[in-house]
Amino acid sequence: MINFRRDTFDRFSAKTIATAVTGVAVVGAGLSVAVLHTEAPPAKAASASTVEASRGVSGLVPGEVGHGLKLPSHAPEKKAAALPGGISTGTSFWDAQTASGKPMSYHTLASPYWPLGTKVKVTIGKKSAVGVVEDFGPAEWAVAQHNPPAIVDLSEEMMQYLTGTRSNSVPIKFQVLQLGTGPVYRHSGTGYDMATGVSEK
Repeated sequence: MINFRRDTFDRFSAKTIATAVTGVAVVGAGLSVAVLHTEAPPAKAASASTVEASRGVSGLVPGEVGHGLKLPSHAPEKKAAALPGGISTGTSFWDAQTASGKPMSYHTLASPYWPLGTKVKVTIGKKSAVGVVEDFGPAEWAVAQHNPPAIVDLSEEMMQYLTGTRSNSVPIKFQVLQLGTGPVYRHSGTGYDMATGVSEK
């Protein structure tokens, strides 16, 4: 018969029982813990059908960012200010020189309220022409003697094209296409609000 010392048996049996029950082995006087665990199996890749089902209208899976994708902006869009337009009286003129220094031409217009360089479309009946403000005028008394006020002078050549007569005074439809950057002759007077769309200063 093999005789075991009691203290040896006690250490052996305690170690065996502790390991079998808890998965923890106690070694010697110190405490050494070996926790038994199993690794989770690697996650399976999402199937193509699952990914496709999660795509939204943009074609992206939630959380995915596409190259060049622009998110909608909530900033309000600025609208360009409307340019003046309406009905006035158009008169005609022809001068050797203009306030802009440019020679008189078919496209030359004059106005006391629009800055030099302003582009204006003038319509009489079914005919239209586009001119550029290159001179100042008419004078205040000439503007005021017409109803509606005569806020624009057309070159005699343009008036000839639109009415068949070089020297004329007729109702016209005007539309400012682009404001010029040159000087303005007057900032108040008869027809100022009609020409600019703002009240007199």
